[in-house]
Amino acid sequence: MLILLPPSEGKSAPRRGKPLDLASLASPSLTTTRTTLLEALTTLCRDDADKAADVLGLGAAQRDLVQRNATLLDAPTARADAIYTGVLYDALDPATLSPAARRRATSRLAVTSALFGMVRPGDRIPAYRLSGDAVLPGVGSVAGAWREVLGEAIVDGMRQGLLVDLRSSTYAAFWRPTPDVARRVATVRVLHESDGRRTVVSHFNKATKGRIARALLEDGADPRTPKALADALSRLGWTVEIGPSTTRGTPLDVVVAQI
Repeated sequence: MLILLPPSEGKSAPRRGKPLDLASLASPSLTTTRTTLLEALTTLCRDDADKAADVLGLGAAQRDLVQRNATLLDAPTARADAIYTGVLYDALDPATLSPAARRRATSRLAVTSALFGMVRPGDRIPAYRLSGDAVLPGVGSVAGAWREVLGEAIVDGMRQGLLVDLRSSTYAAFWRPTPDVARRVATVRVLHESDGRRTVVSHFNKATKGRIARALLEDGADPRTPKALADALSRLGWTVEIGPSTTRGTPLDVVVAQI
């Protein structure tokens, strides 16, 4: 099983640590694209701060992030599971996982990244700013750059098991499964139910996805099919509705009334 998470927009910048070593990251098949994007991003931020702020969607109060990007090659790194922050990662709370769950996370957890494609919890990366919908000069859309190469890394990570796809729509555009892989993909959506109405609410969605990932790692469940995943989540206390299979996987709706 591979649990695939979206990244967080905000990140925790380490104060000390070794500089980035692309060769040390998991999924070496992504190194060439990582290098291309890293060079394009750092060059843009170093040479034209105003254009970089526009490309990255940064306001006046966030201009320090342009300088951070300009120095990524020399910046200190930390484990990816310490870099990503926010609602989802607070709910996942990797630092407090049990020893067994942390071991499972090593092989079962991955984060989609606009800059690195996909990283594992123990991969050492710097804090960066690059959104999945960005368009970099000389490269084009970030999603397009990854669309050509990310599939192999994801399928390798799945091995013969299930992909639990918790990505947001922006990062889902980085890779769509082929029909032969789609039968082993479960796409999870979180719906907030209130007064008989169901809606997608960002906070509920992110927090619940973090808790789902944590619960699966702690429980040790290793479902091989979307139906088995739905059964596991139901056993763990969630209300789950499974939809018909599609060319992109089998949709699972997790319905929550409160966080």
